[in-house]
Amino acid sequence: MAAASERPAVARALKDAGLTALMAFGLFLPLIGFLTVSNIRNELVLQTRFRLLLTVVAIIAGARLFFTLVIEPWSARRRALASHRPLALPRSFTRIFTPFAIGFVLVYPIIALAGAGFSGAAKWIDNFGIQVLIYIMLGWGLNIVVGLAGLLDLGYVAFYAVGSYSYALLALNFGFSFWILLPLAGILSAFWGILLGFPVLRLRGDYLAIVTLAFGEIIRIILINWVDLTNGYAGISSIPRPTFFGIPFNADDNGFAARFGFEFTPMHRIIFLYYVIVALALLTAYVTVRLRRLPVGRAWEALREDEIACRALGINTTNTKLTAFAMGAMFAGFAGSFFAARQGFISPESFTFLESATILSIVVLGGMGSQIGVAIAAVFMIGGTEIMRELDFLKRIFGDTFDPTQYRMLLFGFAMVVIMIWKPRGLISSREPSVFLKERKVISSELVKEGHG
Repeated sequence: MAAASERPAVARALKDAGLTALMAFGLFLPLIGFLTVSNIRNELVLQTRFRLLLTVVAIIAGARLFFTLVIEPWSARRRALASHRPLALPRSFTRIFTPFAIGFVLVYPIIALAGAGFSGAAKWIDNFGIQVLIYIMLGWGLNIVVGLAGLLDLGYVAFYAVGSYSYALLALNFGFSFWILLPLAGILSAFWGILLGFPVLRLRGDYLAIVTLAFGEIIRIILINWVDLTNGYAGISSIPRPTFFGIPFNADDNGFAARFGFEFTPMHRIIFLYYVIVALALLTAYVTVRLRRLPVGRAWEALREDEIACRALGINTTNTKLTAFAMGAMFAGFAGSFFAARQGFISPESFTFLESATILSIVVLGGMGSQIGVAIAAVFMIGGTEIMRELDFLKRIFGDTFDPTQYRMLLFGFAMVVIMIWKPRGLISSREPSVFLKERKVISSELVKEGHG
């Protein structure tokens, strides 16, 4: 009987995979199958990439077949057991994972130097370590607004831009140091967060998303058109770099290497910047965790669950929303000032809507309200994107014109679809309450409104 029941399931899975392959072939034929290039006479020539197209279609069909035969039955069994088992990470795992992750982050430069040497470690520390930590910090900042307060913000990159341009303009025009401008950039971004909060006090859901999206685009258009202040599309260059208690990281006699008797190498500045962003990210996590236990943090969570009940309890929802926007914007300002100091050059092209969408995707994929989930999602999404730059060996399979980085957004979309099917509420879909009576218990995501817990 079991074998007879399995045959229709396999036949249905094969039929489903075949239809998926046909749909994928039709969808990706103009996107991947054909490529236009310019020849020597500057004429557009159409080239075909059928080997790459068929490979992608085969991968999609195989994934669909695997999903139908394996994932769907497993998901059905998991849903059947959901009422008997909370969907959460064991508390013992959290106790072990958090210190292990912090320890790994602290010794990561040493591991990179030991594995790749001074010549090759710069790429792993800068492009992987620093870049991922910037997005972890941004994700934790947005998690205050979206995950804790339940306010959908699609213009978060605007505060990131305010912090970057505040640092760049004040450092160039007034000569202030990085350590003075770092808190000042956070304060200015928090001020703009409050300005955004006032017009949206009565908005929720889709309407709030539209207004915040418009706010982000308004800031970007101002950066482009206010040429006298921001230099428009040309951006701002020669931004001063951070120093080590006034000691610059250069090859001069008063530089860091000469002062401490080291041989000069740019690696000193990279490692210093790495530990600066580590400190900023840990500060963001610590402040967020502490705020969740304070009355303002509990007010954010009450606002997220039910605004009407929140008002009935006497909570000032106006102040609650404004503090959420201000705190999230402040951490974006910190990250923006660090970004400008690290790059030495900024332009409006660095602060497009795609950045806001990426940060929001990290929060959603990780699990709204979960610090650990956001960090894991940032590592996979941003670190995975950077690793794609190292996949040049795929050119031997798909041809010299194949560029793995061009498929970054395709993988983003695929990751979103997989997570929405596998864990609709994010990687870590449940959390422990900030305040509890006598005994701390895990709240299942099934018991939290809209799965925001």
